[in-house]
Amino acid sequence: MRLSPKHWLRLYRNPWLKTFYAGFRQWKRDGMQDRSKRFDGLAEGDFALDFGGFRGDWAAEIFRTYGCRVAVFEPHPRFAAALRDRFHGIPQITVHEVALGKGDGTLNLSDEGDASSALKVTKTSVVGTQRDAATFLASLSDGFALAKINIEGGEYDLLPALIDSGIIGHIRQVQVQFHLFAETDIARRAAIRAALSRTHTCVWNYDFVWERWIRNAD
Repeated sequence: MRLSPKHWLRLYRNPWLKTFYAGFRQWKRDGMQDRSKRFDGLAEGDFALDFGGFRGDWAAEIFRTYGCRVAVFEPHPRFAAALRDRFHGIPQITVHEVALGKGDGTLNLSDEGDASSALKVTKTSVVGTQRDAATFLASLSDGFALAKINIEGGEYDLLPALIDSGIIGHIRQVQVQFHLFAETDIARRAAIRAALSRTHTCVWNYDFVWERWIRNAD
């Protein structure tokens, strides 16, 4: 991967970003774009969680390929409305206009398409709702086959909530994209991965791109 002048300057100013760029280069070399969408052991009727639904492409593909039920979490009101329209008439896919984390509350979300985040300050923003992860997920099921997490920094709140509550032990596979917004995120990610390793094993990893974990009992 050749860096554009913009990205070269960004890396020059923030050398800690080399962790991400190295991971992304290896991801491309290994052809992971397709492999990352294949999940061993996933079967019809299994329950998948899609944290960060955006346009719904991931949920649609998981349902089409494996016949899974999918709960899609998208706190951005406009994206959530579009998801409800897209999946209208498909009872296996449910849309929840909330983010999950530690406790109930509200989120000010930057309005930047698939990069919308509660961790960014921009000129335009929307208000979203957060619900307590453990309580909400327990109301849905006592077990989940898969969780995909791509929530623009929200993973630093969601994953500790899942780990501390013990809900993480009820999720068979976790595929997460950690985001590198600041140098301190490197240590935050390392701490979460160490905690996650008590219940799951990392089967492949590309730093700050994507990584997949499988529950130890499986």
